[in-house]
Amino acid sequence: MAEVRTTCPYCGVGCGVAATAAGRSLQVRGDAGHPANLGRLCSKGTALGDTVGLEGRLLHPEIGGRRASWEEATQLVARRFSETIARHGPDSVAFYVSGQLLTEDYYVANKLMKGFIGSANIDTNSRLCMASAVAAHKQAFGADLVPGCYQDLELADLVVFSGHNAAWTHPVLFRRMEAARGRGQRHVVIDPRRTDTAQEAHLHLPLAPQTDVRLWNGLLAWLIEAGAVDLGYVDAHVIGFDAVRRQLSRDDQSVAAVAADCGLAPEDLQAFYQLFAATPRTVSLFSMGANQSSQGVAKGLAIINAHLATGRIGKPGACPFSITGQPNAMGGRETGGLANTLAAHMDFTPEACDRVGRFWGAPNIARRPGLKAVEMFEAVADGRIKAIWIMATNPAVSLPDAGAVREALARCPFVVVSDCMAQTDTMGFAQVKLPALAWGEKDGTVTNSERRISRQRAVFAPPGEARPDWKIMAEVAAAMGHGEAFAWRSNAQIFREWARLTAYENDGRLLDLGPLVGVTPEAYDRLEPVQWPVRADGGTDRLFVDGQFQTPDGRARMVPTAPKGPARPVDGAFPLSLNTGRVRDHWHTLTRTGLSPALCRHAPEPYVEIHPRDAAPLGIGEGALVRVRTAFGEAVAVAKLSEAQRPGGLFMPMHWTEAFAPLGRSNPLVAPDVDPVSGQPEFKHTPARVHPYRETWRGFFLAREAWRPPKGLDLVWRRIPQTACQLHEFAGRGDESERAGLRKALTRGAAGETLVLEDVRGGRLREAFISDGRIDRVLFTTTAEGRLPPRDWLADLFTQDKLGDADRAALLVGFAPGAPATTGPVVCACLKVHAGRIHQAIAAGADSVDAVAEATGAGTNCGSCRPEIARLLPAKLETRHAA
Repeated sequence: MAEVRTTCPYCGVGCGVAATAAGRSLQVRGDAGHPANLGRLCSKGTALGDTVGLEGRLLHPEIGGRRASWEEATQLVARRFSETIARHGPDSVAFYVSGQLLTEDYYVANKLMKGFIGSANIDTNSRLCMASAVAAHKQAFGADLVPGCYQDLELADLVVFSGHNAAWTHPVLFRRMEAARGRGQRHVVIDPRRTDTAQEAHLHLPLAPQTDVRLWNGLLAWLIEAGAVDLGYVDAHVIGFDAVRRQLSRDDQSVAAVAADCGLAPEDLQAFYQLFAATPRTVSLFSMGANQSSQGVAKGLAIINAHLATGRIGKPGACPFSITGQPNAMGGRETGGLANTLAAHMDFTPEACDRVGRFWGAPNIARRPGLKAVEMFEAVADGRIKAIWIMATNPAVSLPDAGAVREALARCPFVVVSDCMAQTDTMGFAQVKLPALAWGEKDGTVTNSERRISRQRAVFAPPGEARPDWKIMAEVAAAMGHGEAFAWRSNAQIFREWARLTAYENDGRLLDLGPLVGVTPEAYDRLEPVQWPVRADGGTDRLFVDGQFQTPDGRARMVPTAPKGPARPVDGAFPLSLNTGRVRDHWHTLTRTGLSPALCRHAPEPYVEIHPRDAAPLGIGEGALVRVRTAFGEAVAVAKLSEAQRPGGLFMPMHWTEAFAPLGRSNPLVAPDVDPVSGQPEFKHTPARVHPYRETWRGFFLAREAWRPPKGLDLVWRRIPQTACQLHEFAGRGDESERAGLRKALTRGAAGETLVLEDVRGGRLREAFISDGRIDRVLFTTTAEGRLPPRDWLADLFTQDKLGDADRAALLVGFAPGAPATTGPVVCACLKVHAGRIHQAIAAGADSVDAVAEATGAGTNCGSCRPEIARLLPAKLETRHAA
């Protein structure tokens, strides 16, 4: 029952968690002593206890679907990789790894592939979120260096969010900035959508897709014209200003021209430019909205150019700040997890290859970059890569043009997947499945967005036969004949070797953990959060304070950037622009957050956000099922009509998988276009069209276990976890025989008492199965025009040990006994507060977000629901005041 200080496994904030385990149950709270979060946790971190059970876990190795020993599985992986390399060369194999790995895991994977296999065909899913920022940093600063720290977000007088919905994606940091607004900090949001972050901002610039470079170039041109450039800083510390100025002069940079190209009101753009010029302490946060683009590097460079030209870097409250998406994206970047970097911020120069080769004792070290993520799976598809090992990630869902990725994996001669979960979309293609540890069992380090290294400590013992990722790889390396170089006995030994590499022949690289080279196992266990570069007196909060950069002459580079149109413009066939992203309470592909019913209630099913102006001519109403099509695939989702969505655009979340909503997956629709420099995919713009699904009937099924329709039924369905059961929503376009086929499949094997109300003429069916007095399953169907009852009260029946007479009657009537309880969707996932409870508080007199928080608790934890509470206030208050 001892409390363990560890680190959250979700976003790049890197929050400290204090966890207490009893068996496999877990209680968590924010670690007040961790400088990243100071005791706060978001909804996902708060719900970590819901996700640590052994449900769905892979607990032993499998080969071809049968259980195998570790020795057999290890030998097979080693033999198949060795044979493939011997026959086809080292570039015929690949690793695809993940920001869910710990730094020690990343280091071992990189050393094995680049050092001893001799290929750089190792890439990480961080390619999908951070690669463009990495490339921009390297061009501007000489290395992948994030200049600022979280304290700068509080010290800034102006924060610019460029493609960053911080209120949802980094809510703990957003609360810190929200608090700074109380002393006058101002927020500007650059985003096509009016997100919750934009709703709370002083100024929202809903720019047209792919016009970010035009906007930031226009800002710099305006600053030059207004005399707001810090020429003293530029002369002393920057190269390339004149080249950038010449590039800017080729276009009309007037506010009117830039506003027209960006689809903005000139007065709003002018206000932003003036605010930026007048505010020396400015932080520009850029994230997926900027990075996930075929122009992602140019966007990052345009932002950095504005900061270099004004000297807003290396100073408290002033910097360009790339905010990472995954818990250890930074650790992967450090160790060389990207295919185009070697290790420890060294590239594939002859000198660096010789240096790392000597350090590793690896004469066969790779000497050129490998294939980036999208290229890697294209090489799997065309047969260049014949064996691939995928670790802790789910590319069959997360990569663009995901249907093509699935086809590639299906054709690949040898696929190995190491993961903690037994059933992911990618696991379905594995010949060998290797059980890895999950968060809560892992032990090692991660690096967050501000370069802060934190310990992730194990709370539970390893379950079954699951092993640490580093150990799995080290044993395969030994079986391939490289045992001496991979003979670590602990993760502390790996960390010491990694720290030595950062310091080895270091002639100016800022990534330096030198003082940690001799850390003892005991000191490693006690390691407190520290920011690199690590010096003898501790960590370093911000970089470039002295105006010195990691370039040969110590000067930063301003790089000319020119705006370009989208790689695939919309046209008559596909007139809308599809943008994909995250929802507030889910993470990646639901393998973790999908286990928490609380996290499934705010956005319970796949949806597509569309402006009412675009929906009306198509006959699409709120809540209707619609088909979304692109040149690459098709999805079916629920329509959400919202004026927060820019006209001409669509937005779909990216989380849903085969296990939760097979036809609701967004990434099969996404074009495989990438930034030509970074290789990062374009997730923010794919030409699309949308039209009604036109179902003939609808229904839902509640059962204690997850269920999937049998093959042969052409249904749209999605699964939504509840506290004591699983809710399955479905719709079909067939006739009565289709519904009969579904009913037969659902009732097969049912035992006990059956309650049935069937209205054949009206197309309604209510059927419940009761076993030993407890409800076992419930099926409701109706025609497309019919009504279905609320699901909450039915789901609550599954928590009861015995149904009463009133409950039995209600099952046939279709409504809860007594006065209807209006719960509505969950607004606050942290404390499980429904919209109905908030409406009651407002009706009782709560007239502000804080008043609602005091009455209900909603918004008092991570605060990510506060913008939504604010949206509920005006209409309700207007009604109450009128009464």
